[in-house]
Amino acid sequence: MDKTQSNNTGNTHLLTFPVIVAATSGHVDTINTVLKYYEGYIIALSKRVCRDNGVSCFCVDEELCCTLETKLISAILKFNAA
Repeated sequence: MDKTQSNNTGNTHLLTFPVIVAATSGHVDTINTVLKYYEGYIIALSKRVCRDNGVSCFCVDEELCCTLETKLISAILKFNAA
């Protein structure tokens, strides 16, 4: 993604190095910042087609959404930014 393109949440900026370092060291607020940054992407990956009486629509699979968030948090804490 180009630095000027936006992701699904409308962000046009990248995460800064200090935010990444703080998140990898376990700082809760910065981990939440990273989760918020990727929120749109996680929701897009969690969309499923739901069918009700022959009508199809998209819905967010909350279990998959939570699983992806958990995996992201795990990857953040394992990442060595230093």
